[in-house]
Amino acid sequence: MYECADGFGFVARIEGETAWLFLPRKTQSLPHVESGSGAKYSDGTMTYWGKGEEALLETGDEVHRGCRNNRAKAIWEQAKLDGVDFRAVGNEPGWVLEIRWRDRIVFVGDYGQSRYEFPAPEPQVDQAAHNTLLSTRDGGHELVVDLRGRPCHDSMSGEPFGTTVTVRLDGKTYPGCGRALH
Repeated sequence: MYECADGFGFVARIEGETAWLFLPRKTQSLPHVESGSGAKYSDGTMTYWGKGEEALLETGDEVHRGCRNNRAKAIWEQAKLDGVDFRAVGNEPGWVLEIRWRDRIVFVGDYGQSRYEFPAPEPQVDQAAHNTLLSTRDGGHELVVDLRGRPCHDSMSGEPFGTTVTVRLDGKTYPGCGRALH
C-alpha cells in the first residue's frame, strides 16, 4: 500500500512475473522488465518500479515519486486481496481474526503463537441491533464471534474502526475492533 509524496495512493501485488496495480479508477497488470536495480514492471505506457519500501509510478503524463509502503495499511489490503471479507484485531495479547463468509474463520492469538481455523457458520444477524453472531466449533475448540455495529478504537494505535468485536475462544474473551473488507 503505497502513499506517494503528492498524495496519490495505490496498492501493488506481485504474482510471479506480473505486478498487479490497484489504482483509484482501475486495476492494471504490468509484466516484469529488466532494470539496473529494484523490481521494474512496465507495459510501455505505465511503469511501476519498486525498491525496498519505496516505489515510483509513471502513468502516461503523471509521475508519482516518493511513494512509501504503509505497512499497517498493507496488511489490511493483503487480507482483502487474499479473499478475507472481514478482519479484526485486538491487543494484550495481540490477536487477529479473519472471516471468509461461507468458508472459514481463522483466529491467530498470542502474538501469532497460536492459530485456530474453523468452518464459517451461517451468521445470526439482528439488523435492528446492528449485531452479527457467529458460533462454530472444530477440533475440540469452540469459537464465538460477536460483531457489533458500533465505533471502536484500537487500544494501542487509536485507529478508528466501524465494528466492535468480541471473540470468545474456549471461554476466554478477546475484545477488539474490525471492519468489512468487501
